[in-house]
Amino acid sequence: MNKRQVGSNKEELAAKYLEKQGYVILEKNFYCKAGEIDIIARDAEYLCFVEVKYRSDSENGFPEEAVDPRKTGRISRSAICYMNAAGLPEDIPCRFDVVSILGKEFLLIKNAFDAVL
Repeated sequence: MNKRQVGSNKEELAAKYLEKQGYVILEKNFYCKAGEIDIIARDAEYLCFVEVKYRSDSENGFPEEAVDPRKTGRISRSAICYMNAAGLPEDIPCRFDVVSILGKEFLLIKNAFDAVL
Protein backbone atom coordinates (compact mmCIF):
# COMPACT_ATOMS: atom_id res chain seq x y z
CA MET A 1 0.00 0.00 0.00
CA ASN A 2 1.27 3.48 -0.80
CA LYS A 3 1.01 6.41 1.65
CA ARG A 4 -2.23 7.72 0.14
CA GLN A 5 -3.89 4.31 0.39
CA VAL A 6 -2.73 3.90 3.99
CA GLY A 7 -4.04 7.40 4.80
CA SER A 8 -7.43 6.69 3.20
CA ASN A 9 -7.69 3.41 5.08
CA LYS A 10 -6.87 5.05 8.42
CA GLU A 11 -9.37 7.86 7.76
CA GLU A 12 -12.09 5.26 7.15
CA LEU A 13 -11.16 3.50 10.40
CA ALA A 14 -11.18 6.85 12.20
CA ALA A 15 -14.67 7.63 10.84
CA LYS A 16 -15.96 4.29 12.16
CA TYR A 17 -14.27 4.96 15.49
CA LEU A 18 -15.93 8.39 15.71
CA GLU A 19 -19.34 6.89 14.92
CA LYS A 20 -18.87 4.50 17.84
CA GLN A 21 -18.14 7.56 19.99
CA GLY A 22 -21.51 9.05 18.96
CA TYR A 23 -20.37 11.34 16.15
CA VAL A 24 -22.46 11.69 13.00
CA ILE A 25 -20.21 11.87 9.95
CA LEU A 26 -21.27 14.65 7.58
CA GLU A 27 -18.43 14.63 5.08
CA LYS A 28 -15.04 13.08 4.43
CA ASN A 29 -12.09 14.63 2.63
CA PHE A 30 -13.53 18.10 2.11
CA TYR A 31 -11.28 20.02 -0.28
CA CYS A 32 -11.19 23.73 -1.02
CA LYS A 33 -8.56 26.24 -2.09
CA ALA A 34 -7.45 26.65 1.54
CA GLY A 35 -6.76 22.95 2.08
CA GLU A 36 -8.42 19.73 3.20
CA ILE A 37 -10.37 18.52 6.20
CA ASP A 38 -10.25 14.77 6.77
CA ILE A 39 -13.63 14.40 8.50
CA ILE A 40 -16.48 16.80 9.26
CA ALA A 41 -18.93 15.53 11.83
CA ARG A 42 -21.52 16.41 14.45
CA ASP A 43 -20.94 15.65 18.11
CA ALA A 44 -24.01 16.77 20.04
CA GLU A 45 -24.32 20.51 19.36
CA TYR A 46 -20.80 20.83 17.93
CA LEU A 47 -19.74 20.89 14.31
CA CYS A 48 -16.39 19.10 14.44
CA PHE A 49 -13.53 19.40 12.01
CA VAL A 50 -11.39 16.33 12.53
CA GLU A 51 -7.79 15.78 11.51
CA VAL A 52 -6.63 12.14 11.37
CA LYS A 53 -2.97 11.35 11.97
CA TYR A 54 -1.37 7.90 11.85
CA ARG A 55 2.01 6.48 12.77
CA SER A 56 2.89 2.79 12.83
CA ASP A 57 5.13 3.43 15.86
CA SER A 58 6.39 6.34 17.96
CA GLU A 59 9.94 6.28 16.57
CA ASN A 60 9.33 9.60 14.77
CA GLY A 61 7.05 11.04 17.46
CA PHE A 62 3.39 10.68 18.24
CA PRO A 63 0.82 11.22 15.47
CA GLU A 64 -0.86 14.20 17.13
CA GLU A 65 2.48 16.04 17.22
CA ALA A 66 2.25 16.36 13.43
CA VAL A 67 -0.67 18.78 13.80
CA ASP A 68 1.56 21.84 13.80
CA PRO A 69 0.67 25.56 13.56
CA ARG A 70 0.86 25.52 9.75
CA LYS A 71 -1.56 22.57 9.64
CA THR A 72 -3.97 24.13 12.17
CA GLY A 73 -4.08 27.32 10.11
CA ARG A 74 -4.87 25.39 6.95
CA ILE A 75 -7.61 23.39 8.70
CA SER A 76 -9.09 26.57 10.21
CA ARG A 77 -9.27 28.32 6.85
CA SER A 78 -10.77 25.19 5.26
CA ALA A 79 -13.40 25.09 8.02
CA ILE A 80 -14.47 28.62 7.10
CA CYS A 81 -14.72 27.56 3.43
CA TYR A 82 -16.90 24.60 4.43
CA MET A 83 -19.20 26.72 6.58
CA ASN A 84 -19.59 29.29 3.80
CA ALA A 85 -20.24 26.60 1.16
CA ALA A 86 -22.79 24.88 3.42
CA GLY A 87 -24.49 28.18 4.29
CA LEU A 88 -23.93 27.70 8.01
CA PRO A 89 -24.15 30.63 10.42
CA GLU A 90 -20.92 32.01 11.89
CA ASP A 91 -22.11 31.46 15.45
CA ILE A 92 -22.57 27.68 15.16
CA PRO A 93 -20.52 25.96 17.90
CA CYS A 94 -17.43 24.43 16.28
CA ARG A 95 -14.58 22.34 17.53
CA PHE A 96 -11.31 21.06 16.10
CA ASP A 97 -10.59 17.46 17.07
CA VAL A 98 -7.74 15.09 16.27
CA VAL A 99 -7.90 11.33 15.94
CA SER A 100 -4.42 10.01 16.62
CA ILE A 101 -3.72 6.43 15.54
CA LEU A 102 -0.55 4.84 16.85
CA GLY A 103 -0.26 1.31 15.53
CA LYS A 104 -3.73 -0.05 16.32
CA GLU A 105 -4.46 2.31 19.24
CA PHE A 106 -6.89 5.20 18.75
CA LEU A 107 -6.85 8.41 20.75
CA LEU A 108 -9.56 11.05 20.34
CA ILE A 109 -8.43 14.53 21.31
CA LYS A 110 -11.47 16.79 21.53
CA ASN A 111 -10.88 20.52 21.16
CA ALA A 112 -7.27 19.79 20.20
CA PHE A 113 -6.62 23.34 19.01
CA ASP A 114 -8.28 26.71 18.55
CA ALA A 115 -8.99 28.22 15.15
CA VAL A 116 -5.97 29.97 13.67
CA LEU A 117 -6.59 32.49 10.91
